[in-house]
Amino acid sequence: MLTLHATDDGSVLVDGDTVAALGPFEDLAAAHPSARVRRWPGILTPGLLNPYGPEILESTYHPDPREAGTYGTTPIGGARAREIFLAEPARLGPSARRGVQRLLAHGTVAIGGELKSKAALDAARGAGLAFGGRPPKLPGPVSLSPKPLVLLPRLAVGGPARFAVFDVPSREELVRLGSSTCVATVIDGRLLYRGR
Repeated sequence: MLTLHATDDGSVLVDGDTVAALGPFEDLAAAHPSARVRRWPGILTPGLLNPYGPEILESTYHPDPREAGTYGTTPIGGARAREIFLAEPARLGPSARRGVQRLLAHGTVAIGGELKSKAALDAARGAGLAFGGRPPKLPGPVSLSPKPLVLLPRLAVGGPARFAVFDVPSREELVRLGSSTCVATVIDGRLLYRGR
């Protein structure tokens, strides 16, 4: 099934897990009238690479909302996360899956760094996250919206349907406001995150 993702600055036609066409909405819609249309505010990007994959998925505990009374709702890092995982190693898998959801909600389609645990690898691979390199010296503190933001190479016809849409008017505003402006993340043609 063809899906046409349309934004203010361009559109992408997706066929399965592949980019079938790029261009203005009007042209793509006219050429493919039976395509399902998804309209998004903002700009279409190839998505982000977050260089902190191991830190976010293996060294941070992402509480289940049902644990809010015990652990709160924000990610827990450092010694406290190590204590949680040491006390109950089975928490790593569900935490990593929730961490992947947080990455997707920030337009992340690829992560850097080497994941060592099967639970984190399974969570990342299950979502279809790509794996990339990271610089020897990381730019700042661990973050779901790291600075500087690392955009992947441009989308290409015939390439993977992997991208994110941010509700900002320009890339400059994306850099200024950060990746929490994400409204949609698509990996392998699947809409894995949709902002409310």
